[in-house]
Amino acid sequence: MATGFASQDDLDDKQATFAELGDGLYAYTAEGDPNSGIIVGDDGVVVVDAQATPVLARRVIDCVRQVTDKPIRHVVLTHYHAVRVLGASAYAAQQVLASRATYELIVERGQQDFESEVNRFPRLFRGVDEVPGLTWPTLAFEQALTVWLGRREVRLMHLGCGHTRGDIVAWLPQEGVLFGGDLVESGATPYCGDAYLRAWPRTLDALAALRPRALVPGRGDALTSTGAVADAVAGTRGFIDRLYDTVAAAVARGADLRAAFEAAYAALQPAYGGWAIFEHCMPFNAARAYDEATGHDDPRIWTKARDLEMWAALRG
Repeated sequence: MATGFASQDDLDDKQATFAELGDGLYAYTAEGDPNSGIIVGDDGVVVVDAQATPVLARRVIDCVRQVTDKPIRHVVLTHYHAVRVLGASAYAAQQVLASRATYELIVERGQQDFESEVNRFPRLFRGVDEVPGLTWPTLAFEQALTVWLGRREVRLMHLGCGHTRGDIVAWLPQEGVLFGGDLVESGATPYCGDAYLRAWPRTLDALAALRPRALVPGRGDALTSTGAVADAVAGTRGFIDRLYDTVAAAVARGADLRAAFEAAYAALQPAYGGWAIFEHCMPFNAARAYDEATGHDDPRIWTKARDLEMWAALRG
């Protein structure tokens, strides 16, 4: 069990992959680092999730320019976490699209999240001084929005709470390809610090009902068969269920937060300890599960100070 704070010691670069999922559809992945999706239409490009800084976003742009010279018209934020959104300015897109709930989260906790995440995972915020400030949507919607790239249809949908209150997916119904954000992970640990753990499985049911033939998860390799998609959804669900059930059982026994964390770690490590960022996520995950199991329906705001206090209490 590592004792260093979060991922401050994770300094090794990851190998990026730019994989084609279909005509004009791509996944930018990097060995468990945050993914981005690329949708090329008749008259422009949509980028799904922006990366953490303009420096990292330009790596995505370089890949886009290998396959098209069409303008990047839209950046889609599948949810709000600094590691996903603060690179948006690099794309110079006409629109930044997100759910209304994501907009509200930025108002409520955007700056605190920025400061917290930079301190947790400095490697993913290289060039952070270039970030012009918080990323704000130019258009926010309640439940669904359809973007047309010429004849190519991109449906943005809020299927329910899960990883955050504001998660959306980008669904291409004609192609059967889904960009799922952090609602689904593949070989990577779901981060649950801002999650709605009891609601997340229902949202996964709605996602699975779309029957995607390919899916870009929030982290991990692109999934290019229905079987691989089903396995990733099941793996994400299994992790969430075991996390919450274990912590809730500990709470019912009268356990404090540290004891609940230790129970959760022991329950999940054998099956999931090899997944990317497991050690990073588990203290935050256990803290959120403990809150939800003790009646805190909405996630509390993480701050740099709260991060460090929690980590010290749980990891020593």
